Amino acid sequence: MRLNHVTLIVTNFERSTAFYGALGLVPIVHEPPRYARFRCPDSDETLSVEVTGEPPAAARAQLYFECLDLDRTVALLKDKGLVFEQDPTDMSYLWREARLKDPDGHDIRLYFAADNRLNPPWKVKSVR
Repeated sequence: MRLNHVTLIVTNFERSTAFYGALGLVPIVHEPPRYARFRCPDSDETLSVEVTGEPPAAARAQLYFECLDLDRTVALLKDKGLVFEQDPTDMSYLWREARLKDPDGHDIRLYFAADNRLNPPWKVKSVR
């Protein structure tokens, strides 16, 4: 099994598509005023935004995007006007991470983890 796609329910189509475009995601479907889908620039995973017409529940999603050069990526995004709640920081779980919110309050984390993403020192050992 492989995670392929996530859809976020949003309140404002134009605001959300502008945000994810500025974040660097590549638009592949653009159907205003309701639906847009983006591809991650370095892979084939996709993210969509959808305006359903019903008020979304409080934003609870946390989206993680891995960046090989996190500090440079954050600097470029700041130059585009994106505002970060946390600059790149070395975290206790061995990832370097920066944080910002999308227009609907979804938590966006840009990070670099190298081998620690799938093989942290505390990885579960196989039981045989």
